[in-house]
Amino acid sequence: MSQLNTIQDDDAPSWLPHLAGNKGPRFLQIADALQAAVAEGSLTPGERLPPQRRLAAQLGVDLTTVTRAYDEARRRKLLEGRGARGTYVAAPQVELAPVLDLSMNTPPPPAGVDFDDLLKQGLSQVLMRADNASLMTYHLGGGSDAQRRAGAGWLAPMFGQVDPAQVLVCPGAQAALAALILALTEPGAVILAEPTAYPGLRAAATQTGRRIVAVEADRDGMVPRMLEEACQRHRPGLVYLNPTLQNPTAVTIPERRRKELAAIAQRCKVRIVEDDPYWLLADAAPPPIAAFAPEHVAYISTLSKCLTPGLRIAFVRIHDSRERERFLAALRSFALMAAPLTAALATQWIGDGSAAALMAGVRSEARLRQRMAADMLAGRYSGSGDGLHVWLALPGYWNAFQFARAADGEGIAVTPAEAFAMDGASVNAIRICLGSIKERGRLQAGLQRLSGLLARRPESCGAAVV
Repeated sequence: MSQLNTIQDDDAPSWLPHLAGNKGPRFLQIADALQAAVAEGSLTPGERLPPQRRLAAQLGVDLTTVTRAYDEARRRKLLEGRGARGTYVAAPQVELAPVLDLSMNTPPPPAGVDFDDLLKQGLSQVLMRADNASLMTYHLGGGSDAQRRAGAGWLAPMFGQVDPAQVLVCPGAQAALAALILALTEPGAVILAEPTAYPGLRAAATQTGRRIVAVEADRDGMVPRMLEEACQRHRPGLVYLNPTLQNPTAVTIPERRRKELAAIAQRCKVRIVEDDPYWLLADAAPPPIAAFAPEHVAYISTLSKCLTPGLRIAFVRIHDSRERERFLAALRSFALMAAPLTAALATQWIGDGSAAALMAGVRSEARLRQRMAADMLAGRYSGSGDGLHVWLALPGYWNAFQFARAADGEGIAVTPAEAFAMDGASVNAIRICLGSIKERGRLQAGLQRLSGLLARRPESCGAAVV
């Protein structure tokens, strides 16, 4: 129980401490008395406290002491200010279990890499070497010569030596995709894609007035014969492919089929947009489709999946100079440029080797998490051992939307197959992302809960009528 103040004041609250009989700073004595009064119930949530000047007079201390005491009590989440109405006892905080978000496809924390230090060092180098004013002004779209050279270096593992003039710097892969659709197709044009594909494609096509037609795919990706038939039937503006660790199915198109798809693009004179964010995360990925038909393929590689989404930098390789100009004109219509500061940081990291170290850490952590998913989801795991996500086929007694709702009830967010359907029909599966949860233990707990949910049949319930 808190000691009572001996000051004779009819308005004095009963919880006031007897400061003369206690040791330690007076502001802490007052804050401790507040905390004890809240704990024992003599102060209740919503109760108004005395104004600070009045309390200072009642206690015989200066105003600063009471102000510090109230500030300390706020820090302890005991009090809340309500502007001119005064200070009140705060409602008790309720600890809510955070949702385990396995729906966002982001890279995991890099194993063995101090990301905070890497970021500080990189920014320090940028600010030391760059004209800081130039980092905060407008730049021409497509990137500087130094940034394009960095992009060529980033693409070297896929292609070998790359001409920097063919590389353009963009504010993320989604912006690059939208600009390519605008640059390479006319309104109303058909875009061919696999039946289950990245939903950002559908969003970009819808906003730009293009139409997606699904082409049959099997376990090796888009079926070449069906692509050629679709090209003859629809005369598409372009073909969209995500050939390495495809989002969401995690399928990697083998080299032989890539060559077949490239040959069809050449015969049918159609452009392919090769969206390839995961190539550098894959173990021994086949050469990109663009390596077999460079004049017919626009290639996108983003740093968001290999390094960190906050950079918002993607490199686009376009072989033809006139198409590059059309692309930049389209990009400028909605995204003038990549942010100069993040573009400079990406350039610095690629140049000094930090990007490679960070990517190696992400790859190592992603593979560890893939093994964890394989253990937790044994029997239904459909990952490849690489990449950031798993495509999980569901047992017949669950449908994807129903399972996602049930997982949400368990505090876990996953994405049902409907979100990826390009033609309205979808398979019975969900995508589980492994990178967005920082702590491995929390990810493991989430995967265990999903495994338990898979083993149970859904509860039947009638719809409520209100």
